[in-house]
Amino acid sequence: MATQLLRLVANQLKVGAALPFSVRDEHGKLLLARGQVLHSDHQLGALLARGLYVDQEELRLAREGKAGAAQPSSRQQTLFDLWEQATWHLDRLHKSLDGTPGFAERCDEFATMFFDLVQRDVDIAIFLSVRQDVRRLHLYGLTHALHTALVCLLMGPRLGWDTSRTRTLVKAALTMNLSITDVQGRFAAVGHLTERQRDQIRAHPQEAAQALRAGGVDDEVWLRAVEQHHERAGGSGYPMGLQEVDETAMALRMADVFMAKISPRVERAALSVQDAARQMYAEAQGHPSAAAIIKEYGIYPPGNVVKLASGELAVVIRRGATAQAALAAAVTDKAGMPVVHTARRDTSQPAYAIRSSAPDGPVTQRVPPERLYGLAQ
Repeated sequence: MATQLLRLVANQLKVGAALPFSVRDEHGKLLLARGQVLHSDHQLGALLARGLYVDQEELRLAREGKAGAAQPSSRQQTLFDLWEQATWHLDRLHKSLDGTPGFAERCDEFATMFFDLVQRDVDIAIFLSVRQDVRRLHLYGLTHALHTALVCLLMGPRLGWDTSRTRTLVKAALTMNLSITDVQGRFAAVGHLTERQRDQIRAHPQEAAQALRAGGVDDEVWLRAVEQHHERAGGSGYPMGLQEVDETAMALRMADVFMAKISPRVERAALSVQDAARQMYAEAQGHPSAAAIIKEYGIYPPGNVVKLASGELAVVIRRGATAQAALAAAVTDKAGMPVVHTARRDTSQPAYAIRSSAPDGPVTQRVPPERLYGLAQ
């Protein structure tokens, strides 16, 4: 029997209480499993704004006090579910920097989980950083930190850095903006800032570093990277206008800038990966960090919408040995009409060669990532 989803409203959920049923999005994708806890009004509001649904049968069982009974619509969590949950784990990590001892240790634990999540499928991680959900702009502060940390994780080995040094860079990315996470979300979703918010943004590198020191972080490489990640050699950066910038901070700024360029905001669309790479490389004057990012993402990374020689519109889902050998999932037929079932296309074959990038639009945006990767019909 097909799953029937019902939309939830605020009074059906309670902050601080275990969920009596699993919460899903409009496509049935699991967002929070039964038994998990909503930790804040911010998390609840963000989820409600996106649209929350519950399986009708599971809701009935919960109302009858049979939440432990068999739930026919339940399914194994996918990596997309785990990435969704990582957003809220990061939110809780940031909020734990409130005087509770052990922040550095908690950040280490999160970094370990993050490395594992990325390494389970790097292509899916890149896909999510390229193909960002425009309905989630209010979460930009959190998702941007995760995506920038991903770029850092991929960039470090390309630069010849060992795991320890790369790990420090990742932790800096996860915490560089923790003092303005909410401000970033409001700006991405609304498109304007008050003077007070502008002052907060200008001061955030130092404020974040100070908060980390107060929270027990004593790794000076980590702290300098956070403190200097908006500085530019020669003095044109902020907030201190340094003439010389720490190398780790420079790498972090490259990752931050690249991800900001390919991220959508309400007042502008995301730049294509190709345009963002060209701009970043020119601005960085060929800095090794910029070259490392470009090599990792390539010309047509997972998440990129492309037009194939067949006439089909497709979304890249796997990188290939070369830019011309990616694996893509077709979402239209040759006439440009949406298809019910996506088909895999090996773009190294002349019949399905990539002709160009294509704009993202309603046809491609409606297809859930699980379907592109063959995890759902």
